[in-house]
Amino acid sequence: MKTVIATALLAAAAVTPNLAAAQALPDAKIAVVDSDRIFGQCTACVAANTQLQAQRQQLQTLAQQLSTPLQTEAQSLQTAVNAAKGNPDAALQGRITAFQTRQQQAQQQIATQEQTFQRNVAYVRQQIGERLGPVITQVASQRGATLAVDKNNTFYNAPAVDITDAVLTALNAALPSVSVTAPAQAATAPAAGATPAPAATRPTTTRPATGR
Repeated sequence: MKTVIATALLAAAAVTPNLAAAQALPDAKIAVVDSDRIFGQCTACVAANTQLQAQRQQLQTLAQQLSTPLQTEAQSLQTAVNAAKGNPDAALQGRITAFQTRQQQAQQQIATQEQTFQRNVAYVRQQIGERLGPVITQVASQRGATLAVDKNNTFYNAPAVDITDAVLTALNAALPSVSVTAPAQAATAPAAGATPAPAATRPTTTRPATGR
């Protein structure tokens, strides 16, 4: 029995090197892509960044326009409350309530616009990312690379393995522009058993501008 086991072990040992040789991986050829440069210089990226900056400026302007009169009203109300020695009458209390309502509406409007802006930013990244991956694969394959990595994740790389220029050229050809307006979100379905409002009483909504 011992002889049989020893023979089997020797046979297994003899086979192992052959299996290792069959499973050996080829030497990797690595390509490097500077993603920061891609997102900063590609034609679609530059145009999208300009338009997104304009959207951000519009949002900041809106916030200023809404906050300025509220700040003025807040100061006026504080003066009135101080004069009433902390005991506002019905009229002053009504002003305070109306102010709080306007303040909440302004905050909600700004929050909604901020969410829209962030969705637009994410949509731009999505469009670029969907094209960038295949472009990197194509260029790296054409250069004989078996692996492509982000330059920002390397300690050192020789200029000869950097394919960023070729990726930029191919991406500009494949994706000359992107949309900076994210598709509208699907409306939330009404709860089960809920009765929709009659058509005559439904509020009219205004479609937001898309910048087109």
